[in-house]
Amino acid sequence: MAADSDPESEVFEITDFTTASEWERFVSRVEEVLNDWKLIGNNSSKPPEKGEYTSGTWEEKTQDINFADFKFSVTHHCLKQESEEGEGKEEPEEDAFPTAMQDLLCMNNDFPPRAHCLVRWYGMREFVVISPGANCEAIISESKCNLLLSSISISLANTGCQVPMFVQIQQKWRRMYHGECQGLGVRTDFEMVHLRKVPSQYNHLSGLLDIFKSKIGCPLTPLPPINIAIRFTYVLQDWQQYSWPQQPPDFDALLGGEVGGVEFGKLPFGACEDPISELHLATTWPHLTEGIVVDNDVYSDLDPLQAPHWSVRVRKADSPTCLLGDFLTEFFKLCSKKESTEEILGRGPVEEEGKDDISHALSKLTEPTAVPIPKLSVSNMVHSARKRIRRHRRVDESPLSNDVLNSILLYLFPDAAVDKSSSENSETKASQLNTDGKPEEKESDDYNLYNQLKSAPSDSLTYRLALCVCLVNFYHGGVRAVAHLWQEFVLEMRYRWENNYLVYGLASGPPDLRCCLLHQKLQMLNCCIERKRARDDGRKTAEGGKERERGRERKVSGSTGTENGRLGPESAEMGREVSPGKSWDSWSDSEGEDEFFECLSDTEEMKEAASTDGEKGGAKVAKPEGRLHPHGKLTLLNSQEPLYIPVTQEPAPMTEDLLEEQSEVLAKLGTSAEGAHLRARMQSACLLSDMESFKAANPGCTLEDFVRWYSPRDYVEEEVVDENGDTVVRGDLSARMKIPGNMWMEAWATAKTTPARRQRRLFDDTKEAEKVLHYLAVQKPADLTRHLLPCILHAAILKEKEEESVEDILSARKAIQQATSHASKLLRHPSPDYKKLEDVITQLIAVETVIARSRSLKAKFGIGKAEQGDNAEDLERFVSSLLEEPEVSVIGAGRGPAGSIIHKLFVSAQRLADYSSDEAALLAPLDEDTGRGGGADDKKPMGGASVPDFPPPAGREILLRTCVPRPAPYSKALPQRLFCVLMREDFRLAGAFSSDTSFF
Repeated sequence: MAADSDPESEVFEITDFTTASEWERFVSRVEEVLNDWKLIGNNSSKPPEKGEYTSGTWEEKTQDINFADFKFSVTHHCLKQESEEGEGKEEPEEDAFPTAMQDLLCMNNDFPPRAHCLVRWYGMREFVVISPGANCEAIISESKCNLLLSSISISLANTGCQVPMFVQIQQKWRRMYHGECQGLGVRTDFEMVHLRKVPSQYNHLSGLLDIFKSKIGCPLTPLPPINIAIRFTYVLQDWQQYSWPQQPPDFDALLGGEVGGVEFGKLPFGACEDPISELHLATTWPHLTEGIVVDNDVYSDLDPLQAPHWSVRVRKADSPTCLLGDFLTEFFKLCSKKESTEEILGRGPVEEEGKDDISHALSKLTEPTAVPIPKLSVSNMVHSARKRIRRHRRVDESPLSNDVLNSILLYLFPDAAVDKSSSENSETKASQLNTDGKPEEKESDDYNLYNQLKSAPSDSLTYRLALCVCLVNFYHGGVRAVAHLWQEFVLEMRYRWENNYLVYGLASGPPDLRCCLLHQKLQMLNCCIERKRARDDGRKTAEGGKERERGRERKVSGSTGTENGRLGPESAEMGREVSPGKSWDSWSDSEGEDEFFECLSDTEEMKEAASTDGEKGGAKVAKPEGRLHPHGKLTLLNSQEPLYIPVTQEPAPMTEDLLEEQSEVLAKLGTSAEGAHLRARMQSACLLSDMESFKAANPGCTLEDFVRWYSPRDYVEEEVVDENGDTVVRGDLSARMKIPGNMWMEAWATAKTTPARRQRRLFDDTKEAEKVLHYLAVQKPADLTRHLLPCILHAAILKEKEEESVEDILSARKAIQQATSHASKLLRHPSPDYKKLEDVITQLIAVETVIARSRSLKAKFGIGKAEQGDNAEDLERFVSSLLEEPEVSVIGAGRGPAGSIIHKLFVSAQRLADYSSDEAALLAPLDEDTGRGGGADDKKPMGGASVPDFPPPAGREILLRTCVPRPAPYSKALPQRLFCVLMREDFRLAGAFSSDTSFF
């Protein structure tokens, strides 16, 4: 049995050789990719246009495939061209060459300035590259290279693909590619040689021609002519003879006497180093044939001045240091600081002095004679505190010196320089500056840019403060200097509040909600100062009520009368309707006036006495108070007395944080009936005040009279026929006014007959001013920076717009618009994303770099100088093209206006390099004069000197092309190409050799 089972067991050990190997799977996978990408057959098309490889759009598709566990990446590169005519696709003949073989001989795109290296070496518009994956090792062994080449050869043959395929071998930095292209009966092999040193026998054209001829091995005795294209690249690195145009900042000028204050309002601009590091000149001989030029190890005809084509590119310095960019970056860093002002500057000296006897603080306050009354005023306390701060802070510890601080404060508050005797004039001047400004500038888009960025107007105190904080942070001590400046600023605000001095540089009126919160707070403080001054003036001139009423009459008659919910005489006659309520914005035109009123410490008994008198004696006994002027021809309904518009209180101005706080409180009341009633009562404080003023001005009036003035649309009039048959006009309250429990009726019932001057103030300026001053005092430097960041971005954008308008760079203009739009979206948000704001700063730095590059090139090419004459426009176009394009052709080559300047630059650099530094310093001005005076033909302006005009070329590229039959004399004439790169430490030969495979 065992013998019988042996043959059966051998059957199961037979190997199945039909199973696909890993190599076969790899080849199959390559074929699938080629089929998926529809790269089968010959898609012939017209030859590419001149320069299309650079200006056109290149598309890439990538897919990963595996060879066993080794990962490869397959990438298809293709120049996107316009769709061809239908005839172009049907035309291919049976023996047509593949498109890639036709491109080998095309001369329209030799030496493209920006393209894939295979495009530059082989001039192809479509190809496929197989390269090792991202984390895979390089393919170095010869057997693996041959295996891959065999794989792509089989894939091309099986699919009929005529797109050339390359395999990347050796280390990636070497850029070594071998490949193949197959057509009907033809094949092109792509081979490459890469060495670190140039062999001496191949360091010139004649040696490279020998290689090319031996490689193609043409059997024909008269060899067909070889087409030659040559490009030499010269690098200019030494720019010493042309000083960088950016002037260094004058640190002394920041404090320099009269000019010092003005300098604080300017942001610096420009690069601290030359943003153009190198100039590359490419001299090209595009069409030569063998025998026309001589280039061997002894002699060369290739003189760059005689080259028919010059092109230039500039190498830009990587991230050059720019002044404005540094200022913005350092200012932005302050946002991340955590320390408070006290922690930065040390514990407050007031605390140190008072900590011993703090337990007796309350007892001291209760002692009436211990301290003289004048010393208890806040202004005196602030003044003494300022003295103690300066006394305790040692001179060497003070971040800002007195000179710097005084110049800053003089810049921020120029009205403080006026003599005290003319303080009234200075206030008038300040108020004029606050309101009028510069009308022609306020019309411009640049001025209104603060609306988009939520910053502050460019002539405002907040804007100037932002500039000062930015400069102080950069030049005078960083965050400690900022804390010191802010401390002094808050003390100045306190001083102005206590002494009734208006804050300079703020537009009058309520806080502008389009501006940043800090600007609103300062405007609120100004509103408080204005109202306080008006109250003080009212106390001094108790008999001036009639003058105020006349001023009020002028004001109301001159206004439109429809926004604030009340009608003037003219508009009342026209019967225009007004909304029943009063919005906060409706009072914006009256904030700057001086009608402010306060209850002059009247007791409740006085009020009750006034009201009882009115009740006992009726309308005839009550004395009207607080009248402004009659309301047109209207009379009271119960008598023939004219209806008077009362003098009323103005509603309280509010900043956006107070509005938000108020809206949150109202929202928390809920939607219940009780909550809605309470919300209505909270919002009717202004209505109640106006009703009391109306009752005082119109004794014996009714609610209907008040509604006729305050909300005419709620008093409905209609014509009816009375008992006598006459048509009369009768009026009545609207339906909503008759709803039971109506808030207007409740308010009218509770309103007392009290003129505005004796009412409780709707706006407590003392309380609000103290809140503002406390808000300013508790701000940390980081909080201040966040408040002022929109203003600094605003200033930076204005500065770049100003600088760009001088240079007129389209790309910079577009970049500024993009940065402005980006910043606007971020800053309008209640809590902006500071990481994204950092991107805005990066955009602005990029714009500054572009403008600095333009100035550098203009300085080097002498643009703007009188001697340029008619060539100025051509040179400006040339310089602007250098910034935008990768490579720019020089019109007229070495004999054109730009070419002659480039030639002189090289001559000067060569001369400086030949002499020692001392001699170069002496010769540089001479050389400049000589170069300017000489023409383009002066090959050696140095007279008998032996220094060449140009240094040895940094790179030489030689392109050899021909069309010969291979491998036999009777084979088809096929394109052959050899691209040679000769550099100091790089030698590369990239050859494409085609052969006829019909009989071989």
